[in-house]
Amino acid sequence: MAYSASGLCRMGGDSNGNMWTYTSADAIATVNTSGYFNDSANMLKVRDTIIVKDTNTPTQHHCIVLSNTGTVVDISDGTVIAETDGD
Repeated sequence: MAYSASGLCRMGGDSNGNMWTYTSADAIATVNTSGYFNDSANMLKVRDTIIVKDTNTPTQHHCIVLSNTGTVVDISDGTVIAETDGD
């Protein structure tokens, strides 16, 4: 699939950066590819945090915007946030 602006939601932030959620059926390997968030280059800043929620598998990833040239956005691979329940 492709990036969908409707999946990106700003949760808050300040002059030091913003926190976003991004919900998509795309796997993290697709979402963390350089250029995936290019259509939102005007909103995302370096060091912004994006929590990526995969609607196909019960996973979330904590990603950071690594670079933004104004046209090309690259985010980190992401740290998985496991959705488990051990009880």
